[in-house]
Amino acid sequence: AEVVCEELQKDLCSFSIASSGKRCLLETEKAADGGVEYQCTTSEVVVERMAGYIETNQCVKACGVERNSVGISSDALLEPQFTAKLCSPSCYQNCPNIVDLYFNLAAGEGVFLPDLCEMQKTNPRRAMVELVSSGAASGPVSSVSEDMHVAFAPAPL
Repeated sequence: AEVVCEELQKDLCSFSIASSGKRCLLETEKAADGGVEYQCTTSEVVVERMAGYIETNQCVKACGVERNSVGISSDALLEPQFTAKLCSPSCYQNCPNIVDLYFNLAAGEGVFLPDLCEMQKTNPRRAMVELVSSGAASGPVSSVSEDMHVAFAPAPL
């Protein structure tokens, strides 16, 4: 079945990849009644070697991500508990979609995710200091620059 971001329910949107190979993104929109409506849209971020994919509940849980995440930010990498889950074997070795996403977010901040994960295992506090000093987590990514260079996450073992 074809995956079209705009047709996905909000609880399946985040961490999904359209059949076109572009990431789906959950966004908010002001409703006519003044409330907030959620809308799944297609981003311009292309995922290499993966298309038409909806993330599994097992990976969402193993990696410590939220299905109802609006936008995508590197801020989560500053949370030691999140980084520990992301770097855990159950996530890092089995959930290439989520690892690829955060690998590229980290790379955009000048951080190499495998190094951050290694540091997380040996000295979690130092890992956070390194990340903060790199200038990471300056805010959510709302659009992707045309100048962005793609760095691929390592394949699961």
